[in-house]
Amino acid sequence: MATKTFTGNSWLSILASKKDLPWLTIWIAGLGVLWIWDALFLNAPAFARLQIAFLNSLFTGVMVVLFSLVLGWFVGVSLHMLEHSKSKVGFAVISFVTDILRSIPQIITVLIGYVVLTILLHNGIIRSSFVQMLWIAGIIAIAVFLEVADTIRQRIDYFRTLDFVDAMLCCGIKERRIINVEILWKNSRSHMLHKLIAIFGISIFLQCSIDFIISVGLSTDVSLINFPMTLGNLLANVDSKQDILALSNLFTEPGYLPVIFVRHLQGLSVAFCIVFSLLCIYMIANGFVRRHKLA
Repeated sequence: MATKTFTGNSWLSILASKKDLPWLTIWIAGLGVLWIWDALFLNAPAFARLQIAFLNSLFTGVMVVLFSLVLGWFVGVSLHMLEHSKSKVGFAVISFVTDILRSIPQIITVLIGYVVLTILLHNGIIRSSFVQMLWIAGIIAIAVFLEVADTIRQRIDYFRTLDFVDAMLCCGIKERRIINVEILWKNSRSHMLHKLIAIFGISIFLQCSIDFIISVGLSTDVSLINFPMTLGNLLANVDSKQDILALSNLFTEPGYLPVIFVRHLQGLSVAFCIVFSLLCIYMIANGFVRRHKLA
């Protein structure tokens, strides 16, 4: 029995064909190197804040993906079913609501959600950081879930043109099972996963942007201290801003470069986490498309 051996060229060809996996490795390795460096040179309180901020941002992003998948799947399938039903009232209502959501920029939708959260915090209605993160994840999901719904409708419309759908209907298989299992689960998982990877990156970007924007103009009763620690509001921290502004010293004192990476780590680490993560997620999504050749 012949055994299959892998040469160096074989491994290179595998990595070349799976461009998303190398970038996933680069992302994890880069964050690991940063964690080791900060553990050595960053003071303990700032290091603890950085870890909490990263984990909170990561958790929120994952929850956005889950909420978007549930909402997008429900709305996408519902629109298809209602569009092909006898009564068009439900289709018209849901289409009207989704069109309103499309007309509002995503960042405005998230900002409105933060304003409501600020009011709830001011009145003491919400106190738990966990509930706040779920609220934020839900608001971001409302802003982005239509991308999942559109992907689902596109996949359903594509497979509706094929003969196997009519054949299954003739065999007595329910249309709901055909759509949810045969079309979406068995034949569209790669498309859905690609869209969810992109949504994860969008959620990180929106969260960091809004957290930084609301770092000014809050009331004395509701400040950044009341919000869960995330990469966005940690970047808005005064110490982080000073660390980033310290880069300007390099224009007059190039020899200050080694000091930057030891003395001003908090701000640089937060900025690196945000930019590096967004870059890697973008490359992972693109590599996933190329590997699976998604239409």
